[in-house]
Amino acid sequence: MPTPAPHAMEPHDALGYLVKHAHLRLTALTDAALAPLGIDGKDFGVLRVLVGREPMSQQAVAAKLGVDRTTMVALIDGFEAKGIVTREPDPADRRRNAIELTGPGLALYRKADAAYLAAEAEFLAPLDAATAALFRQALRAVAAPPEGHH
Repeated sequence: MPTPAPHAMEPHDALGYLVKHAHLRLTALTDAALAPLGIDGKDFGVLRVLVGREPMSQQAVAAKLGVDRTTMVALIDGFEAKGIVTREPDPADRRRNAIELTGPGLALYRKADAAYLAAEAEFLAPLDAATAALFRQALRAVAAPPEGHH
């Protein structure tokens, strides 16, 4: 009978498993919270990028979110059809479209932000406030590449 490796661990204790399943749980909670508003997490990401800024090009929004151009066009098309954003030729570069939240788009963002924060609080509920703050700080540290290692 083979002896276990000295560092053997349960698969569900592996960091990759834990991070993946924590992400899946947070996504499920946030998507459920946003669903009554007719949006999902990806839509909310677009709203979050647009709120409180000057009009932005579709390319700039896509780059900020790490989304491909085709996906961004589809998202913006849907938002424009619902009156959530306006898309106008960019005065600085007529080849680009400038995207801006409308009044209803800003109202949707405010509702979505409250729903998202409630889902995030539910996700973090098993942790006390200090541990939740440390968790967020630790995730920031591991998510950002170390200086000089881009």
